[in-house]
Amino acid sequence: MHSTGIYCRPICPARTPAERRCTFYAHPAAAERAGFRACLRCRPELAPGHARVDALSRLVTEASVRIQRGYLDQHSVDDLALALGVSARHLRRAIEAELGVSPIELARTRRLGMAKRLLHDSALSCAEIAFAAGFSSVRRFNACVREQFGVSPSALRSGRTQRRRDDGGSLTLRLDYRPPLDWDALLGFLAARAIPGVEQVDGGCYRRTVGPAGDASAGWLELRHDPQPDRPRLHVTLSLSLTKRPLQIVAALRALFDLDAEPQVIREQLGRDPKLAPLLARHPGLRVPGAFDRFEIAVRAVLGQQVSVAAATTLAQRLAARFGAALEDGPAGLERVFPDAPTLAQIEPEQLRAIGLTGARAATLCTLARALTSNELTLEGDPELVQAQLLALPGVGPWTAQYIAMRALRWPDALPAGDLVLRRALGVTTSRACEHAARTWRPWRAYAVMQLWTNEQERA
Repeated sequence: MHSTGIYCRPICPARTPAERRCTFYAHPAAAERAGFRACLRCRPELAPGHARVDALSRLVTEASVRIQRGYLDQHSVDDLALALGVSARHLRRAIEAELGVSPIELARTRRLGMAKRLLHDSALSCAEIAFAAGFSSVRRFNACVREQFGVSPSALRSGRTQRRRDDGGSLTLRLDYRPPLDWDALLGFLAARAIPGVEQVDGGCYRRTVGPAGDASAGWLELRHDPQPDRPRLHVTLSLSLTKRPLQIVAALRALFDLDAEPQVIREQLGRDPKLAPLLARHPGLRVPGAFDRFEIAVRAVLGQQVSVAAATTLAQRLAARFGAALEDGPAGLERVFPDAPTLAQIEPEQLRAIGLTGARAATLCTLARALTSNELTLEGDPELVQAQLLALPGVGPWTAQYIAMRALRWPDALPAGDLVLRRALGVTTSRACEHAARTWRPWRAYAVMQLWTNEQERA
């Protein structure tokens, strides 16, 4: 808004000036580049992102996800481009074309957004917030906040209700999304696959352990839904051991719960299919559960080959109990951290066979962990390229690769055509027939799969 120098979300309760007095931007960083400051009422830093489906947009999305998780806090843009398999020049051009900003500006906006959230919603000190938001020093933090918001961090916080750390020692943040959200169906899917000791789903709440990262120790989190009609949101509570990395935690939770989905866009496309239309009406806003940890989902995909969900969950529980680190002082029922790739890369298939895996599954898991640890395989980047890398591994077939793409890579067009439940729902017997039946769902085939899976589960 030119008259005030403020940029807002479309849902802002403040009176909107005439269109000729406004300029519209695709991303908050673009508005900040133009010299506008974030509105304190609608808080643009809380706005959900967007799902991208074409090749260029997928590159920008993957780059944005890594930036949101703090990649540029420790690495350069050249490092990011190399990790994504493109030149730094191409990456800069793609982000500029899609979002209207540079990667550095995107990272800066992300740090300032999280800093503002923590100043408003937490009782952390300004120094704690500076490092939690990804700034290299308190001095740099103070300078950036003053430059962007026109006041010091303490002045930005003044007048706000001071949050107190509860008796359990935790930090609470909120996550916004675009309604509708079928929270019950989403939790039901996660509950059926929750790993005892690592995850819990009860009372409308999701809890899990979080492994250590760098100099940050392990901890736990809890997520609850707050479906307020005027501004629905999720409330996430983090143990204080996780307050050094709220950006990474928030990005992972947004991926797990698919909070950047655009339900209306998806429904418009899928609703044209007469088979899907009644399912969409029954479960509006059904999400595709992603991954809090991509390696964990890849392991679950391997464990789930040709066995029931309950059997795969039992194997995952044994794996975590045997090879996962213990979590000290966690809530009841959260005792183990799921083992990471370097941990499983060091064990032998015989050790996995001892907890009930077949020889073939044990060998596949070891190969997967070692390929990731040696950087021969990545679970980031272009979904089709990652699938090709996965299919080159012994024991990984099309269903496993597509399931990993669907959840770990958050590919909205993933289609596990070999899935028996999906075939039964479509009344077909082959993968080719399944792909043919799903041709009109593109680029949202994964959302159609979730609708059909949910419907089949309810009928069972």
